[in-house]
Amino acid sequence: MKRTFIFVVMALLLIGSLAFADEATIIDFTLLDSDIIAEKDAEGDDVTDAEGNVKYTQNARTVMDFGTTAGATFTDEQKDLMKTSLSLPNWEVVFNSSARNVLSMSKSVVVPAPVRTEKPNVKGGEPLPVNLPFAGKNIMGVRIVFPTPNVNANARIIPSFEIPAYEPLRTVTVDGNVVVGDASGEIAYEPAEEDVSRGFTRFEGGYGVVKNVGTIKALSVTTQGMLFPHALYVLLKDTDNIERRYFMGYLGFDGWKELKWKNPAYIDEVRTREIRIVPIYPRGLPFVKFVGFQIVRDAMHAGDDFIGYFKDVKVIYDKAVLHTERDIADEDLWGIVGDREAAKQNHEMARFGDKQVNRFLEKAKLAQEDGFKSSLSMEEDSSSDTKVDAK
Repeated sequence: MKRTFIFVVMALLLIGSLAFADEATIIDFTLLDSDIIAEKDAEGDDVTDAEGNVKYTQNARTVMDFGTTAGATFTDEQKDLMKTSLSLPNWEVVFNSSARNVLSMSKSVVVPAPVRTEKPNVKGGEPLPVNLPFAGKNIMGVRIVFPTPNVNANARIIPSFEIPAYEPLRTVTVDGNVVVGDASGEIAYEPAEEDVSRGFTRFEGGYGVVKNVGTIKALSVTTQGMLFPHALYVLLKDTDNIERRYFMGYLGFDGWKELKWKNPAYIDEVRTREIRIVPIYPRGLPFVKFVGFQIVRDAMHAGDDFIGYFKDVKVIYDKAVLHTERDIADEDLWGIVGDREAAKQNHEMARFGDKQVNRFLEKAKLAQEDGFKSSLSMEEDSSSDTKVDAK
């Protein structure tokens, strides 16, 4: 009996040592380019840039159709417009109460920021190529207008919807339709068969979610500093719906840098850890998902514009569960995890849909006129056939 206990303890220590320090990208903003659903002008034509390229509004991999929860009162044309994604222009800047004012909310935006690929030739002639990190990629560019009074202010940079943790991989058409099975129409994104067979969800792989996360050992943010003295936090949410804030450091530097947070409570030595034994099945895979950034401006620092650039967020973590081959396909037999995840997914979609439908309704009520129609115009005189210039 004693010998068996020793073997069990040794096995647990070995498992713990093998489970350490996996690295994954939680979110990579260079993956969030707009590549589907063209922007339309007042006449319904596609909007193009200066080079004649069509401007797109959504990201195919992360597009979500909340028209499915809008109800029967909306027309099919209206429901076609009820799509959003993690495309960078869809991200929002949300202020705390003391920093919230009309100017700050109207001028603070998130945009794709292209990293240049060439520089001017001082000797004349063609521009010269440059060797820069992420050259030719679009990263997240943020403008935040903090209030000028001496008040503590902070702003959260968040997506337009909470990233779902249980959304399955789906095929997406160029019209932004998320389909199950065979797609009717041109396909913009189709998941790899390997990812489907491994049970990946839509927002894994650098789109906001990392599964099978136990203890977080460290976090990293790749950012370009602009000598602002503000503090940067990363906001993550876990399986228990608990949001945590991680202090990454201050942005008072110039150029690219990886800001890192290391868990002060992380224990490397297995023998000093508290070993917890949990059932293998039907425990679902714990996860963390990206909620957003928080920029904090101290009252002693100047307000007004803040400009920031972000490339990605990475995590080093212990595995929560080791993947091993089982003699019996537990999930195929019982289906407990699938039922639980389906219920969580439906709950996430319901909350997401209600919020987006309300935003769609509010947008439809916005005033479309930028100015008044002048009353001082050429009018027809009711007493004669002559026209009078009211000016």
